[in-house]
Amino acid sequence: MSSHFFPRDEYFMRLALREATLALEHDDVPIGAIVVREGEVIGAAHNERELRADPTAHAELIALRDAARAVGSWRILDAVMYVTLEPCAMCAGAIVLARLPRVIFGTPDPKAGAAGSVFNILAEPRLNHRPQVEAGLLAPESAELLRTFFESRRP
Repeated sequence: MSSHFFPRDEYFMRLALREATLALEHDDVPIGAIVVREGEVIGAAHNERELRADPTAHAELIALRDAARAVGSWRILDAVMYVTLEPCAMCAGAIVLARLPRVIFGTPDPKAGAAGSVFNILAEPRLNHRPQVEAGLLAPESAELLRTFFESRRP
């Protein structure tokens, strides 16, 4: 993982944070993901597990589906995913399979992260693709959104 961010990275991560807040409308964990290609958002989503009653309705997977439709291919080349929380194993696997070249995430997930915290699927040398991964962009904002969500559910 590196920590080199381009000027537009913060802008797009803020869009992912805005997307994450939409998950609160249906009581989902506030995680947002944006896929950008050539400066244009081609996929945007937030968690919808509760809304859809679907364990696979993670922000990253929904955003990847949108992006694949936009480019007309399962290969999402020349694109960047911005996600507010470190991807889990399922999402990391989908990112690898989609051949996404770059992933930027906000805050690490010490319980389920698969980009270095618990697993490192995105850097696994035995897989056929390894995206560039950069962590920590707007991490405090991403972490605070999650912290507030979970604190509101504790008795």
